[in-house]
Amino acid sequence: MLQDPNARALAVLRIGVAIFFLIFAQYKIFSAQVTLHGGFQFWINKFLIEGGAYPFMAPILRNFVLPHATPIAFLVAYGELAIGLALLLGVFVRPASIAGLIFMLTLLFSSDYPGPSAPLWQYFGASLSHSGFALCFVTFLLADAESAWSLRRSIRK
Repeated sequence: MLQDPNARALAVLRIGVAIFFLIFAQYKIFSAQVTLHGGFQFWINKFLIEGGAYPFMAPILRNFVLPHATPIAFLVAYGELAIGLALLLGVFVRPASIAGLIFMLTLLFSSDYPGPSAPLWQYFGASLSHSGFALCFVTFLLADAESAWSLRRSIRK
């Protein structure tokens, strides 16, 4: 039976996003620099010092994330791994997409602030690295992203 071309296209997108997340995760998991030796804290401080964080996120980053940086760094690393594996295998895609969407919005509001006097278009331009993935996760939530090339579909047969 031939699969729907839209289902295949969605599977290509799902697997492509999965590969990105697995690459992001492996770097963090296999590099103690990020999780144990201050790499995560470096980036959070950079967002705060350079004004990349939206004003409402700065106190959260300063008062919650930095004091708990090491466990949060591990949560980020293994969260990216879990999201990537779920998308790659085509299992638990909706829960992984909810987590991915929350993660992308958190990153967007933590690092993509163009400044208080920036024109509206710059807010969108500054957020491209995170909003593109966020839109992919919204797509996976709205569609049947497990209908092609997924372990879940193979098991159902």
